[in-house]
Amino acid sequence: MAGGSLLTVALAVRRALDDGAAGPVLIFDDTTGRSIDIDTRGTQAELNARFAAGPANADGSPEAAEEPAEPRGRGRPKLGVVAREVTLLPRHWEWLAAQPGGASVVLRELVDEARRTHGERDRQRQAQERAYHFMSAMAGDFPGFEEAARALFANELARFGELIATWPADVRDHVAWLAKS
Repeated sequence: MAGGSLLTVALAVRRALDDGAAGPVLIFDDTTGRSIDIDTRGTQAELNARFAAGPANADGSPEAAEEPAEPRGRGRPKLGVVAREVTLLPRHWEWLAAQPGGASVVLRELVDEARRTHGERDRQRQAQERAYHFMSAMAGDFPGFEEAARALFANELARFGELIATWPADVRDHVAWLAKS
């Protein structure tokens, strides 16, 4: 029905519902392939205000601006650093402690190297998962669904294309696009 920004999609959904669309209207996030709910109530001006205000939550409400917890003090500026817990065995901590720069520097370097080394494989896995989420919701009861899912995760894209060839064109084309992007 529509693709693009949340505002574009919300307006298209609203028009379809106002024109008497039968059944539920599903909205999918193309980054995850998952269905999302957005609030399409209100006038066009209210929808414009709700969705054009910048980043939004999945329901379409504007994200709350983050307030600084406390004024900036001495030390390093916040560069998007997020403190989280990492659980390692004692031998891992010993090795990290012996590395130049300390554990944080070494862990960042290891993560960056893994991202460079496995980036393509990670992108492929994300595309497969994205396509699977969408096709489960839209085509879970279509003929050949199970076989298509196996072909998708086996990265047999030619076979995958053959198995989804009889599906409705809009579903088939979107699943194929998600699997390749």
